[in-house]
Amino acid sequence: MDNTDRALFRTQLLSRHLQNDTAFTSNSPLQPSPCLHYSPPEARFEFDTKDLRKLVDGHHVEERDWLFRLMNGEPELFGVKRRGDRVFASPDYNQPMEQQREMTLKRIRYMAHQGAFHGWVTAPPEKIDLKKFAMLEICGAYDHSLAIKIGVHFQLWGGAIQFLGTKRHHDKWLELTEKYLINGCFAMTELGHGSNVRGIETVTTYDSSTGEFVINTPCESAQKYWIGGAAIHATHTVVFSQLEINGKKEGVHAFIAQIRDANGNVCPNVQIADCGHKIGLNGVDNGRIWFHNFRIPRENLLNSVADVSSDGHYISSVEDPDQRFAAFMAPLVSGRVTLGSGAIYSAKVGLGVAIRYSLTRRAFSLATNGPEVLLLDYPSHQRRLLPLLAKTYALSFASNFLKMLYVKRTPESNKIIHVYSSAFKATMTWHNMTTLQECREAIGGQGLKTENRVGQLKSEFDVQSTFEGDNNVLMQQVSKALLSEFLSAKKSNIPLSRDLGLEHMNNSSPVIPSQLTSSILRSIQFQTDILCLREGDLLKRFAEEVSHYQAQGLSKQKTLTMTYQLAEDLGKAFSDLETFRSFVEVEANVSAADMKNILGLLRSLYVMITIEENVSFLRYGYLSTANAAAVRKEVAKLCTELRPHALALVSSLGIDDTFLSPIAFNWIEANSWSEVRN
Repeated sequence: MDNTDRALFRTQLLSRHLQNDTAFTSNSPLQPSPCLHYSPPEARFEFDTKDLRKLVDGHHVEERDWLFRLMNGEPELFGVKRRGDRVFASPDYNQPMEQQREMTLKRIRYMAHQGAFHGWVTAPPEKIDLKKFAMLEICGAYDHSLAIKIGVHFQLWGGAIQFLGTKRHHDKWLELTEKYLINGCFAMTELGHGSNVRGIETVTTYDSSTGEFVINTPCESAQKYWIGGAAIHATHTVVFSQLEINGKKEGVHAFIAQIRDANGNVCPNVQIADCGHKIGLNGVDNGRIWFHNFRIPRENLLNSVADVSSDGHYISSVEDPDQRFAAFMAPLVSGRVTLGSGAIYSAKVGLGVAIRYSLTRRAFSLATNGPEVLLLDYPSHQRRLLPLLAKTYALSFASNFLKMLYVKRTPESNKIIHVYSSAFKATMTWHNMTTLQECREAIGGQGLKTENRVGQLKSEFDVQSTFEGDNNVLMQQVSKALLSEFLSAKKSNIPLSRDLGLEHMNNSSPVIPSQLTSSILRSIQFQTDILCLREGDLLKRFAEEVSHYQAQGLSKQKTLTMTYQLAEDLGKAFSDLETFRSFVEVEANVSAADMKNILGLLRSLYVMITIEENVSFLRYGYLSTANAAAVRKEVAKLCTELRPHALALVSSLGIDDTFLSPIAFNWIEANSWSEVRN
């Protein structure tokens, strides 16, 4: 068609449009395209997805599947609805906030009635903790509000009584807690103090004439804030407060307080307000609490660490105030472990939806009149999603390592667990938000629909970056602990121990080859060397910078605020190295060649993307620009090699299909007119 014919055609077309002429003839140059149809992705797996799932979940696979079945078996309670040829389970986030809260409570009561929480606070922790973590991961994959409200009651309230209380508290409260006959919450954070728990302003004194503690909120900034469960449902709380005995401040202690009676009425001398609507987690009734000369029995002090005698004398088996404070923070550690593993499960849902969609959705063609191309066959789309999938596998293994570390804890290992849980909680929750955002964009406008889950999960899980400690603050705590370990060993002239994985610094720094080939980049030796080099060098730089500022007369606290950038780099370096080590340990215990091959590809992609995305490798000279370019090329190669395994890899993540969304499967049928009519 020459320019004249083209102009004539456009004139005729415009004329018909203006005349509303729709009588196109069969030989019209405008022919309709054949309709798209859904073709499921080819399910040819080169390794056993069930075996890989066992590695990823790590423990209690049967219990996880039992909970999936329990939820799917109650369609009305858990929002199980048919779309197309499948059913999906999801809360109704379009419900008013008040209704979402009531549904969360009903689900917990149903689960309690079905025995889901049996032994959670009455069995020995070492026998129940892993099962508890597994169940909470599934709850969070269904609904973050459900997992958080369960966690507040059992892990924070129940955990505080377990670990901070003694026999008198265990006998009175634990069975009631486990049967959900009372509803507990955890009143630590205040309007004026969140991460800085030492600075909380609630004050508790002791009245020896009545044998009672008296709790007061002395100012508005001391009101307890963001207390999950407090607004509507909680009957009891653990109150964290400054304890003053005979005018002397003894630091933060924990007390049991009943804030509502059996009929749900707020107790005298207590005021409670609702925190209101939030961007997510509206199934949790967060509240604010004020206390005005609120009296509780002396026995309600959780006294495993310290006590007050009936005549008003303070007694503690732990003389060091810092160690005493650390003991009172113990319940938060299990919370960080849970948040980290829950974040990874959320990322699995996002990737399960986005990658499955990209295996069936096509866009554009690469040749005139050629077929449209699957989204995941575009290298750019592979680069968006597959590195996040590799990271999710790596962090799943790190999460399992952390859970085992927690379950096997001893009083001597509490500091080590604090460091690992702080680093991994920050890394995993950051990763989850990055993953959900990328998945939301990768599924286009479908990501805006609540039923497709990914966009809603972003809102639901956003809070995790500041839950149980602000992530940036946690990373600085990690660096302070590493610095303390390094300086202590240096001062005593002894080798660094394995406790925090710093033993590699007892040897000379690794030397990175001047030219990195594909085989070198994929070797465990190179990957170990580059990650150890980064951590060791950053720790030495951090120590030198701290020493430099202290030599100028700056205080320890001022020095640490001046060195925050190195501290954050070091915290991330520690987390990346320990994640890699957990991956290598899992891989070493696999004998099947096909499984070992896929794990090797995932591990290499995890390390390559860690190097590529972290500017510290170039900033501090660990890699030349030429080698950095080689890493970038290797990322693309690894994505290409993992592309054929994408479906198998998301099928191994341990997420029941009903917890995904309609666009992960037959998205055409799910959006058909017949579905609208039905």
